[in-house]
Amino acid sequence: MKKSILILGSAVFLLVTMLSGCQSSAQKVENAEDKVVEATEDLVDSKTELVQARQDSISDYLQFKKEAEEKIIAQEKNITEFKARIANEKKEVKADYEKKLTELENKNSDLKKKLADLKDDGQDQWVSFKTEFNHDMDVLGKAFKDLTVENIK
Repeated sequence: MKKSILILGSAVFLLVTMLSGCQSSAQKVENAEDKVVEATEDLVDSKTELVQARQDSISDYLQFKKEAEEKIIAQEKNITEFKARIANEKKEVKADYEKKLTELENKNSDLKKKLADLKDDGQDQWVSFKTEFNHDMDVLGKAFKDLTVENIK
């Protein structure tokens, strides 16, 4: 008796498990349609995010380029003003300053060219360029500042 109840209970359990685990064709189609709709929504969201990221990147590039050009122009103006200030110096001192100013002008021109030659090589390259360019601008600014400090002494 116990065996027959156990067998009957097991059979009922297996039958219920199999029936609940199976989906009808309509349910499968509906689930597939839901998945397609979700994937389409995800694709639209991804495209929107990509467009926004590109716009942010372009905006960041244009802002950086504008600021860098302003710094370069300011350096050129400083060099021109310093040349006018050293015009009345002794020949030896004047020659030394002119040599240093020529080096600074060359570095400034190189940075200007580097900025003009910048191409879109990806985000990693952009970050690397931006860091290197800012460092070079800082070094140039410090070199000019050191030069003008020597003149005051």
